Amino acid sequence: MELIMYISLMLAVAETFGWIFARIDQPVVLGQIVGGILLGVLFPPTEEVKDISMIGVLLLLFLAGLESSVEELKEAGKAGISVAGIGVLVAFLIGFAVVYPFKGFEQALLYGALTTPTSVSLTVRVLMELDALKTREGTTILTAAIVDDILGIIILTVVISTLVQGSVHYSVIGLILVKVAVFLAVAIYLVPPAVDWLLKRVIRLGFADSTITLSMAILFAFAYLAEHMNLASILGAYLFGLALSETEFRKPIFEHTRVIAHAIFIPLFFVDVGMNIPVREVSSVGVFAVVFSLGAIVSKIIGCGLGGIVGGLTPKEALRVGVGMIPRMGVELAMLAIALNAGIVGREAYVVIVLMIFLTTLVTPPLLKMAFGGGEEEEEEFLELLGEA
Repeated sequence: MELIMYISLMLAVAETFGWIFARIDQPVVLGQIVGGILLGVLFPPTEEVKDISMIGVLLLLFLAGLESSVEELKEAGKAGISVAGIGVLVAFLIGFAVVYPFKGFEQALLYGALTTPTSVSLTVRVLMELDALKTREGTTILTAAIVDDILGIIILTVVISTLVQGSVHYSVIGLILVKVAVFLAVAIYLVPPAVDWLLKRVIRLGFADSTITLSMAILFAFAYLAEHMNLASILGAYLFGLALSETEFRKPIFEHTRVIAHAIFIPLFFVDVGMNIPVREVSSVGVFAVVFSLGAIVSKIIGCGLGGIVGGLTPKEALRVGVGMIPRMGVELAMLAIALNAGIVGREAYVVIVLMIFLTTLVTPPLLKMAFGGGEEEEEEFLELLGEA
């Protein structure tokens, strides 16, 4: 009964604080985390709730995979691939360099990996307001985000798997990369036709409603298989979503899963994140968290901007793309939850990553508006701001 009460309170808090933050033009996710922080003061988090909230992690990555597609990856183009590739590399290196003096080599690897993913939902909303979503910069951001997700998840999978095994050797990293490559190849080439045949067979037998249930069963099996291979379960969840995106069942499965995921499991996960933030330790990581967040902001502007220039964009277009790739959101927290479960990072990391999410979502809208403003004064002001950072 205590578990039922916890779930009831967490969902109520998620909805209430999510609504409040949406009203003040802030991400709903941040509202759910803040609500979790307040709830955690009164009700300490439990292992049972944590286990249930991990379903939200898997569903979050599964939906991200469903929203991607192999065809979109192939059509990403030179600009999208270079923006994502160089952006991820630079973000990882800057994140590592910033964290190393504070936390040492292994933690710097982890935090560096956590800076790599980008969440462009906020950017898309701002670009729509500016009527700039269909511009060259807008389409580059959208295609780069797809490649960026895959690269970020693979990098974190490699880092977590390496740290869990307790050694950073080329042989260990090489073996992990081989496993990831095999898993990726199976997900792209073998799983889509097999799942497509299976789901069609289920429908012909008169069990159309069972396609969602069967998809969920395969999802959790895929996540377990990835973990059993000493890879991150989120990689299995994402790749199965990517595999399903290549079938005709992509849209109905996405729509049905999104409802249950965003109504229950994903809000539970973000509230649980807030409940697990050690409020008393906020002051002890304050300086480090701010420095890390600033590094995360600058790394995407530099890395993705450089990638844009390599991909054929003008310096002005590349700068706009770099700013559009700044925001971070839920994927980092999903990755962090896996690292926390693996015992390679402490709960204070939640404070650092949540602050990074808050600052990146806070600075992106005004910086985007300045970058797309078009006037010389706005551009000069933006470049001065970037120079100070």
